[in-house]
Amino acid sequence: MIVLDSDHLSVLKYEESPLCRRLLQRMEASPDRDFATTIVCVEEQMRGWLALIHRRKDALEQVRCYLELEALLRFFQKWRVLSFDRSSADRFDQLRRQRIRIGTQDLKIAAIVLEQDALLLSRNTVDFERVPGLRVESWLV
Repeated sequence: MIVLDSDHLSVLKYEESPLCRRLLQRMEASPDRDFATTIVCVEEQMRGWLALIHRRKDALEQVRCYLELEALLRFFQKWRVLSFDRSSADRFDQLRRQRIRIGTQDLKIAAIVLEQDALLLSRNTVDFERVPGLRVESWLV
């Protein structure tokens, strides 16, 4: 299984971009065709639009934000979303006890990916490479 982090997912939302086309080609050429993302990535993406909606006080200014939020929901309907379940939470706690110096959200993503024995696609290879046993690559280079 291959799990996409938020940065790779964001690229896929803009199908007309050359970077998106290159990423899709790489995904299509991959022998592993089982792609997923995590609920943590969904949370990160939704938080951004929800915060923007909250900051916009004028209803007309909120229209575009709500349209983007709707588009995001439709986008994620096409994806397998991996849960932050009990085993992921246990792995997350183990990683925290190791004092791995990366952000909490990234550590949750790492825990989910490790529990799935999957490969993580992320531009943030420097941080994720600090997590023992986590396989991470960037396909956006």
